[in-house]
Amino acid sequence: MKSKWSKVLAVLLALMLLVAFVPGCAQEDEGGETQEPAEETPTTDVKAAMVTDVGGLGDKSFNDLSYEGLKRAEEELGVEIEVLESKEITDYESNIDQLATAGFSPIFAVGFLMTDTVAKVAPMYPDTNFGGVDEFFDPVPANVVGLNFKEHEGSYLAGVVAGMATVSDFDEKLNGDNVIGFVGGMDVPLIKKFEAGYIAGAKAVNPDVKVISLYAGNFTDQAKGKELGLSLIEQGADVIYAAAGAVGLGTIQACQEQGALFIGVDADQYLTVPGSGDVMLTSMMKRVDNAVFETVKAAVEGTFPGGEIQYFGLAEGGVDLAPFHDFEDAVPQDIKDAVEEARADIISGAITVPEAP
Repeated sequence: MKSKWSKVLAVLLALMLLVAFVPGCAQEDEGGETQEPAEETPTTDVKAAMVTDVGGLGDKSFNDLSYEGLKRAEEELGVEIEVLESKEITDYESNIDQLATAGFSPIFAVGFLMTDTVAKVAPMYPDTNFGGVDEFFDPVPANVVGLNFKEHEGSYLAGVVAGMATVSDFDEKLNGDNVIGFVGGMDVPLIKKFEAGYIAGAKAVNPDVKVISLYAGNFTDQAKGKELGLSLIEQGADVIYAAAGAVGLGTIQACQEQGALFIGVDADQYLTVPGSGDVMLTSMMKRVDNAVFETVKAAVEGTFPGGEIQYFGLAEGGVDLAPFHDFEDAVPQDIKDAVEEARADIISGAITVPEAP
């Protein structure tokens, strides 16, 4: 009997050891090396949202970039996100109210046209944080941060490219008339910063260049953007820079139809506007996505910068030029060198770029 029970106990002990050993084996791969445990999705109670300007999602510009920042926060920080699109200016306040009531914070109001709405609504929701993209407040509400950019600095680099390209011959679309163009959305101080930097950069490298500026009066009318682009080309412009939201998409069409080069804005539009590579020389990138993400991250960490106006320029990585993409091998090295020299001089303070034409 003793022998029989001894065998039973031995079998039970062996089974127990086997069960204990199997989980340990599961942590090893076939090569015998211990596998790293899968990364856990971060969790947070923060719910971040945004209200688009009237251009809405799909503008290939600052609304889409803001959304990219939110999506990155969702993926990397575990933040719940929401977007409400504004079809009309009258939608701004109701959209913000809806998100604030639902417990979202921070809420990003995208575009300077929402500045007054944020200033009005923010005090109604003192426990909700707000991020105003392209919005300046004086004074700044304690629960609001203004996210602003030095568009004139990035536009100066775009002007350097355009000013030198128009007297070059690296592409058959360059006509030698020494004329370049600018298409603006609304004729307001923010867009004037783009125009001012562009003109200053072009004049710095080509004092005799003629710069023609035309405004659409809005950020949504693509047909108007095409009309303005065709007008500029008819007047001799062979390089056109548009700071006009969705209006600029029409200007791209004009360049493709009538043979001119285009400089995009906000995003690297070579990547966001399919089929534009034949005219997309470069783009002046405005890293709204980075600013939105960093603001959400601060909220998650409990360091939301309320009561501040923040500025993102060349030194802060907030603006820059996109690659030349399809024109990389064609653009002369002296243009590339001039861009790098201008970038360094702006960051060092040797060049102060004007904010108004």
